[in-house]
Amino acid sequence: MTETRVEKLKLMVVDDEPDNLDLLYRTFRRDFQVYKANHARGALAILEKEGEMAVIISDQRMPEMNGTEFLSHTVERFPDTIRILLTGFTDVEDLVDAINSGQVFKYITKPWNPERLKVIVEQATETYRIVKKRTQELSRALRRESLFNAVTTAIRESLDYESMLQKIVATIGQTFDATGCLLKPVEGDLLLANQFSYQNSVNSFPHQAFDPTLLIEKVLATHQHQFAQEIYEDKYCNYLVVPLSYQQDLLAVLALYQFGQDEPWHDEEIQLITGVAEQAALALSQAKLYQRLQEKQEQIKAELEVARQIQNNLLRQSLPDIKGAKLQACCYPAREVGGDFFEVFVHPKGDLWLAVGDVSGKGVPAALFMASAISVLRRELSQETPADPHVVIHNLNQALCNDLISNNCFITLVLACFTPTTRELVYANAGHIYPLVWSNHSTVVEQPNYLKVRGIPLGILADWQAQSGRLVLSSGDTLLLASDGITEAMVSNKSIVTANTVGGNLPASRYMLKQDGLWQILQEEPQPLSLNHLLARIQADNPVQEDDQTILSLEVL
Repeated sequence: MTETRVEKLKLMVVDDEPDNLDLLYRTFRRDFQVYKANHARGALAILEKEGEMAVIISDQRMPEMNGTEFLSHTVERFPDTIRILLTGFTDVEDLVDAINSGQVFKYITKPWNPERLKVIVEQATETYRIVKKRTQELSRALRRESLFNAVTTAIRESLDYESMLQKIVATIGQTFDATGCLLKPVEGDLLLANQFSYQNSVNSFPHQAFDPTLLIEKVLATHQHQFAQEIYEDKYCNYLVVPLSYQQDLLAVLALYQFGQDEPWHDEEIQLITGVAEQAALALSQAKLYQRLQEKQEQIKAELEVARQIQNNLLRQSLPDIKGAKLQACCYPAREVGGDFFEVFVHPKGDLWLAVGDVSGKGVPAALFMASAISVLRRELSQETPADPHVVIHNLNQALCNDLISNNCFITLVLACFTPTTRELVYANAGHIYPLVWSNHSTVVEQPNYLKVRGIPLGILADWQAQSGRLVLSSGDTLLLASDGITEAMVSNKSIVTANTVGGNLPASRYMLKQDGLWQILQEEPQPLSLNHLLARIQADNPVQEDDQTILSLEVL
C-alpha cells in the first residue's frame, strides 16, 4: 500500500550566529521545508521569492535590523504566518514591542531547550493549519456569497426569461475567467433550439475547436457535471459542463471552456460553479413558472374575451319597437363574463315578454348557466301559445334543476308578459327582487308599487310552484326590473339621503343602496328616464363593481 505524500510546510530560521542557525536547521529539516538566513534583509529576500512561511523563528539581536523590526515587516503581507522570537535577554519593553508590532506567537530566551522548542513549533504549525483552514473557508464563503449576490443581482435585473439566461451565462463566464460559455435550455431532458453564449474579448479561441456535445450528452443522461481536457494547437483546453437542475428537473446545461491554461479548474472551483448553477436553477425555475403563468393568463384572458363576446351576443343587441311603449335595457357583468341576463321577446301574436335573471356566483360557471337559462326560456316563449309566466318558470326549473342542484347554484328570475292592446301585465317571480311600477303623471310623490307575488329561486326544489300576479298598466306607468347588483351596490350617504338618515346630518359613510335607495335615485333622475344615466350615477359612487348589474324598463306611452 502506498502512502499519500503530504507536502511539508515551509519554515524559516533567521539568526546571525552560524552555529545557532545550523542547529535550528538540523532540528526541523526532517519535518519542514526549511529556509535559513543569517540576517533580516536576506530573510525578506527569501520571502519575496518563496512566499508565505508557516513558521518564522527569528533571533532578536541581529545587525542592521533586529528581530522585532524584521517580524513587523512580515505582518501585513503574511498575516497567517506564526512568528517565534529568540533572545538572550529579557527586556520588558522589547517583549511588549515584539508582541504588539511583530505579532509574536512565543517569546523564547536563549539558550533554548531543543525538545521544548519542537513542542512550541508543533503548536505553532497546528495553529497555522487551523488559521489557514478557517481563512480558506471564510474566503470560499465570501467568494461564494459574492458570486451568489452577483448572479442574484443579474437575475433580478433581467426583464424576461431569455435575458435572465443571457445574464447567467455572462456572469458565470466573467467570474470564473472562462474563455467562453454556452448555455442551452432543456425541456424534458431534450435540448431546445435556442442557446445563449459568452465570449471573453481578451482571450482568443478558435470556435471550431469548442465542441462540448459529448459532455452535454453525458450530463443529459446522468444529471452530473462532466470535465475533460484536450490539447489543441499545442495548448490545453479545459471543458466543464454542469447541469442547472431544480428538484430533479433539468432546466439547462452550462458549458465552460478555458483555452491556453495548463491547470484545469480545481475541485473547489468546480464545487463553487455547481453551487452557483443550483442557485441559478432555482431562479430559472421560478422565472419559468412565472413565464408559464403569464402565458396561461394571456390564454385565459383571450378565451374569456371570446366568451364575453359570445355571452354578449346571447343578449338582445337591439330592442324591438313597440307601439305605445318604450323599452330600455342594460347589462354590465362584474367580470369578463357573468350570470346576469335579460330577455325581450315579441311573440308573433303580439305579446311582449320581459325577463331579468341572476345566476348565483360570478364568472364562467354562472355564465354557462346563464346561457342555458336563456336557451330554455326562448324555447318556452317560442311555443305557438306560451303558457302563463308561472308555468314557464316551472318548466324552466324542471329543465335546469338537476344541474343547478349538483353544482350548488340557483337562479332568481322575474318573467312578465305585457299585452299592448289591453295593457295587461302578467308576471311571475322566482326569488328575484321585486319589480317596481310607478306613474310619471302622478303629482304626488309616493312609494312605487312593488310587485310582491313571488316564489323560491330555481334550483332549490325539483317542483317549483307559485302563482302569477296580474295588473293593468296605464299611460305614463313605468315597469322596472333590476338585478341585485343594482340594489346591493354600496353608495355614499353624501350622494343619497335615505329615510334612515336622521336629519341628513350623519357623517359620511357607505351603505347598501337597496330598493328604497334605488327609488330615491329614480325620483331625482331627469325625464325622460335614461337607464344608462342611472347606472352611470350609481357606478360613479361605487367605483368597484362587486356584482353583475342588469336593469330593464318598460314605459307605457
